[in-house]
Formats: sequence, C-alpha cells, structure tokens
Amino acid sequence: MNIIKICLLSLLLTQMTALSANEAFPHRSLYPKVNPIELEELYNKRNEVVIFDVRSAYEYDTLHIKGARHLALDEREFVTTLQALRKQESRPLVFYCNGHTCKKSYKATQKAMRGNIDNVFAYDAGIFEWTKAHPDEAVLLGNSPVDPTRLLSKEKLNAHMLAPEAFGERVGKGAITLDIRDTQQKDALSLFPTRQRSVPLDNNKLKSYVDKAKNKKKTLLVYDAVGKQVRWLQYYLENEGLTDYYFMKGGAKAFLNY
Repeated sequence: MNIIKICLLSLLLTQMTALSANEAFPHRSLYPKVNPIELEELYNKRNEVVIFDVRSAYEYDTLHIKGARHLALDEREFVTTLQALRKQESRPLVFYCNGHTCKKSYKATQKAMRGNIDNVFAYDAGIFEWTKAHPDEAVLLGNSPVDPTRLLSKEKLNAHMLAPEAFGERVGKGAITLDIRDTQQKDALSLFPTRQRSVPLDNNKLKSYVDKAKNKKKTLLVYDAVGKQVRWLQYYLENEGLTDYYFMKGGAKAFLNY
C-alpha cells in the first residue's frame, strides 16, 4: 500500500510540475519537437553555444544578450545562413526572443530543424528574464552591464498609451505624429494623410523628429502596426529625455477596427 501511495504521489507531483511549466510557458505544448533550454543552463553554457536573437534589428539594438548574433526570423536567407554556419560550427545553436508569450524562439528553432540543422534549442524565457538575472551579460542601448532599474515596466508603457480615439483627437493639434511601420506593414495606407510623417524605426530621420519635439516642446505621437514595436522605441525616447510622448494602443490595426 505504501509503495502504491508513493507511486501515486510521484505521479501527481510530475503532473503538477508539467502543469506549472505549461502555465509559465504556454507555447511549449504547441511546439513539442522543439527543445527548450532554461535560463541558468544557458548562462552556464553561454560560451559553449552560439546564441541568436531572432527579433527585429531595432529590438536587438535596444536590448540583447551580450555576444548574441542577430538573425531576424523573417530574414529571407534565415535557413541558408544557418546551414552555411553549421558547416563551420558544431556548437549548439540557441534562439531567443522577448519571452514566455513570444513564439519567435520556437519558430526559429523549428525552422532550423526543418532545414536539417541539428543540435538547436529555444531559450524561451526571453531577454527580460535574462537581463534581470544576469545584467552583466546583457547590452542596453550599447551599454553593459545593464542597470535593471532601467528596464521599462508595462505600467510605464501603459502610462504613455492612448486609445485610438484619444490618439486621433490629438493629431494635428501642435503635435508631431509619426508612423513607424515599415513598408510591408503599411500597405500604402496612412492613417492621417498630410498630418503625419512616415519614419520606420531604422530610419536615421527619427532622431531629428525626436529632437524637434523636445526642443519645441511639442507632443510626440507615435503609432506602429499592432502596438508592439513602440515598447522598444520607448527606451530611446526615455534615454533622450523626452517625456511628452504617447503611443496608440493596439497600433494602426486597432485604429482601423475603431
């Protein structure tokens, strides 16, 4: 009887552990063939693996793991680049993105596996957990180590968010409005024709508009495709000392739905 109880207890603990893992990493079950690597394991093996940041170049330039290479998931030569690397490099390849609810690390690993590239892993805890745990092994706006207090909270982001209606009401009223979507995201549609400037995040003109807003004490209004890119722009705006700025909650998609 005692043996049966021990076995049942062990089974229950195993199920509880699996359930907890699924709650913490909700997308793992969607990618059962992708092998995840935990934060501390990656930290201990960081010199024994090749780490790839598969987010956008702007996200990488804002905050990344020290020593990580950038290779965007949507890069046309994603697989061929890795295949060429594998011919010269036998170390495990690890892909990461923003964190628990981001699928890019899984998709990148899956994409590599489908390209017949072995020994690949997804670090799915993401850049924020890494930075908080190991700030000396992270780079923020070109600086390392990273002061964890400089990581912007969701509350800080929400404080600068406006609903589409409220955002639209402010456009043109002494404010500078920027559309930071790239060409593929825009589909040639501007939300506020003649009252906005199109400045993708990787455009050098972005700084001039930020400086103009700061020097002339104008409100800076910024919108992206779905409200996710602006969180990375916020680091730059805060670093530049700009305080009077707002983003559109949900981005252009939410405005069009509205």
